[in-house]
Amino acid sequence: MNVSLAKDLSVYQVVMGVQVPPKPLSLSPATLLSLVRAQIDLLIEQQIVATLWVKLPPEKIWQSELARYQSSVGASSLIYTCQIDEPGKGEDEGAGEAGEENTPLSSSSPSSSSSSSSLSLSHHVPVHISSDSQMRRENFLMVLSPQFCSLILAHRPLKKHKNKTSGKVNTNKNQPLLIINTVEGRVIQQVLDGIEKAITPESSPIPVDFICPTSPEGALMNQLFAKQLLRQDEINRQIITVRTTKLQQQNQELQNKEQLKDEYLKNVCQELRTPLTHMKTALSLLNSPNLKPPQRQRYLQMLNTQCDQQNSLITGLLELVQLERNLEGTALESVRLSEIVPGVVSTYQPLAQEKGIMLAYTVPTELPSIRCVSGGLRQIVINLLHNSIKFTPNGGEVWVRARIQGDYVQLEFRDTGIGIAESEISKIFDRFYRVRTAATEDYGGAGLGLTIVQQLLVRCGGSISVRSKLYEGSTFTVQLPSVSDTPKAIAIENE
Repeated sequence: MNVSLAKDLSVYQVVMGVQVPPKPLSLSPATLLSLVRAQIDLLIEQQIVATLWVKLPPEKIWQSELARYQSSVGASSLIYTCQIDEPGKGEDEGAGEAGEENTPLSSSSPSSSSSSSSLSLSHHVPVHISSDSQMRRENFLMVLSPQFCSLILAHRPLKKHKNKTSGKVNTNKNQPLLIINTVEGRVIQQVLDGIEKAITPESSPIPVDFICPTSPEGALMNQLFAKQLLRQDEINRQIITVRTTKLQQQNQELQNKEQLKDEYLKNVCQELRTPLTHMKTALSLLNSPNLKPPQRQRYLQMLNTQCDQQNSLITGLLELVQLERNLEGTALESVRLSEIVPGVVSTYQPLAQEKGIMLAYTVPTELPSIRCVSGGLRQIVINLLHNSIKFTPNGGEVWVRARIQGDYVQLEFRDTGIGIAESEISKIFDRFYRVRTAATEDYGGAGLGLTIVQQLLVRCGGSISVRSKLYEGSTFTVQLPSVSDTPKAIAIENE
């Protein structure tokens, strides 16, 4: 059987056009689901063989109710399923797309490709509706039987509500639905007549002599109300469970954040206390009346070193706080490595020469651009290059190399420095963490540089990895997403 609606039809407008129409209630999609389930429960329990006219969302949670009814009642039932015919799509595909796009409901359950997928094809009649039909915003279940007739109708209002406070228009598809649930024969008959008038002459004939009973039996109504209460209670319990779980997760996240905040504050206080303790010790020693000039000079140098350490720590903290506060809202910009790396390397050449370190870089200019926050790439290069030189003894070597690696630009910092113990590699990106070495030299630093590098890379969609062996050197490899750009066939190499 092939049925199509020639005229545009809105079931909601038909219902509201009857004399003294039923009053629609503003309810949630969950309440609509409970009403549909209660209706199916009643039909199954009373074994009422009925003709159903339906337009429900394509999700499995809805279609399974129709399959449950048909499998219980058997071959005597007949289901007319209204489905939107999308332009350029097949019958089944169009039905699925229409339900997904225009339904006023939402569900996390997997969608079925067609409402007929779970129903007996011999007793399922698709009713084709044009893609611009007003039914796009409607869902309904109409039951037609000599014993019992009913209509459950949901309409999503098209009107957009403007928020008086923000001035923004609310177009949220999860807004409450206008739902009508009625057993009045005059209303249901009006809808049935409207559908019959809208059917195209070419369609297969459908029964037109059905007359809805004025009202169902009182016993059936009592049973229906009881089932609606049970189904609504079931839905409410599910909603409460979901909300409780969500609140528990949010509460746990808040507790975790508070714990991290407390740990962070504890670490900050400890880091600030250490140089202050050293400075206080040096000052007390400077007050000794028997202090010799070489000793005085050593204590003054200690004060100077600890002041630098304190300044480095405070600067790093302020930089990290500002970065964490503004990073998410900072826009990404396109930048080339050949525009950043050479300048940073030239800045560190004097320091490398002073330590007798061979510093070299290779950054081909034909490499594609990458996207990073403003100034972020320069900051990444500075921090990683500074560490490579700082932890490389006199006479060592440091290389910076860039190359294309699939969809990424790879930037590598390799040195012949003191290296990192395998047990410490997983900790080096933690706040305030400084590599412990057996050497007596104090490398200083706030232990925040690698933390800042990692935060910048996460925002840019990049990553960083480390290979290192104690006393043999380290290699830090940065991966940055590439952006297609006009290539240049020149390479920069400075050794």
